Amino acid sequence: MGHEYGFWDNPKTWVGVAFFIFFILFGSKLWEAVTHLLDKRAQQVRAELAEAQKLRTEAEALLADAKARREQAMADAKGLMEGARHQAAQLAAAAAADAEASAARRERMAVERISAAEKAAVDDVRMIAAEVAATAAERVIRETLSAESGAVLVDRAIASLPTALAPRRAA
Repeated sequence: MGHEYGFWDNPKTWVGVAFFIFFILFGSKLWEAVTHLLDKRAQQVRAELAEAQKLRTEAEALLADAKARREQAMADAKGLMEGARHQAAQLAAAAAADAEASAARRERMAVERISAAEKAAVDDVRMIAAEVAATAAERVIRETLSAESGAVLVDRAIASLPTALAPRRAA
C-alpha cells in the first residue's frame, strides 16, 4: 500500500539536504538579521524600562510633593481654624464687654433719671409744703396777730434782714 523509497529516493531526505544547504549558504545572514532584530527589540525594551523608571521616579516625586502640600494645607487649615476660634473668642469677649458697658450705661442713666425724678418730687413736696406753711402761717397770723404786734414783727424782720443776708453775699 504505501510506496517504499530508498534513502536517496525519499523526498524527505532531499528536503533535509536542501534545508542544510540553505542554512549553510544563508544561515549567517539570517542569524545576523535575527540577532539584529532581537538586539533592537532588547534595546527598545531597555529604553521603555528606563522611561518607565524615569516616570516612576517622577510620579514618586509628585506624590511626595502632593503629600507635603496636603500636610501644609492641613497645617494652614488648622492655623486658620485656631485663628478663627481665637478671633471668635475675642469677638465674644468684646461683645460681652460692650453689653456690660451698655448695661452699666443704661443703669447709670436710669439712676440719673430716678435721681432727677426724686429731686423733682422733693422740690414739688417742698413747694407744696411751703405753700401749705405759708397758707397756715397766713391763717395763724390773721387769727392771732393784731395790727400793732404785726407792725412790731415786720420792723424786727426788716432790721434783721442785713445780718440774715450777709452769709449769702459772702458765698
